Amino acid sequence: MNPTLNALNYKSRSDGGGELRLQVYLSHAGAASRRAAEKLISAGRVSVNGVVITEMGAKALPSDTVCVDGIPVCLENTLHYIALNKPPLYLCSADDKENRPLAGDLLPPEIRERLYSIGRLDYRSCGLILFTNDGAFAARLGHPSSEIEKEYIVEASGVINGQLADSFLSGIEIEGVLYRAREVEQLGRKKLRIVLIEGRNREIRRVFSHFHLHPVSLRRIRVGPVRLGGLAEGASRPLSAAELDALNNFPTHK
Repeated sequence: MNPTLNALNYKSRSDGGGELRLQVYLSHAGAASRRAAEKLISAGRVSVNGVVITEMGAKALPSDTVCVDGIPVCLENTLHYIALNKPPLYLCSADDKENRPLAGDLLPPEIRERLYSIGRLDYRSCGLILFTNDGAFAARLGHPSSEIEKEYIVEASGVINGQLADSFLSGIEIEGVLYRAREVEQLGRKKLRIVLIEGRNREIRRVFSHFHLHPVSLRRIRVGPVRLGGLAEGASRPLSAAELDALNNFPTHK
């Protein structure tokens, strides 16, 4: 069995620059998200140059041999930034015990790298979701401090009264959680356009349920500067240079 080494005493076998924190290395290698990589490390499933690492803080160079469960992983040379139009009844997860369809399975088969969604759309929702294997990019956009707008078109099961829109704009507390939209526009008796910043889990569905309504269709049409446009359901496309530049230069607020 490989020895276990305290991360504070760990030294890479190679000298010089270019070191990455081990969880960042695993993320860039497409082995796991940073959070999942930390769990792999804590569980003793990651080794560097034959030494099992169990604590955060270790670093690795591109020339090091990094393994997960004894299987070598390598830094990916190609970074992908993909927009996908997720159909309803697809999961934004790496796997599913119930074998439900996964949004990631809709990505182009020629992409060999493992991509992860930036944020999520719930199982019943549809529309724009971004995928990448750039861990730093995903972490930056997915953090609440990015304050990137997400725009949705929502059709309800019944007539939407003005109280829902007004309450969502001013902020409404439901079961101890405050939900507030940046914009709400009435598009019809049963349809709203909603712009969110934080995008809490199932936020729109919880607000609608509070007013005894059910979204029969919840479609995300924009993430920051990236628009769904005419992208067909289930189809994907690379982000344009302009979109990527806008996202990389998007201001964050601490």
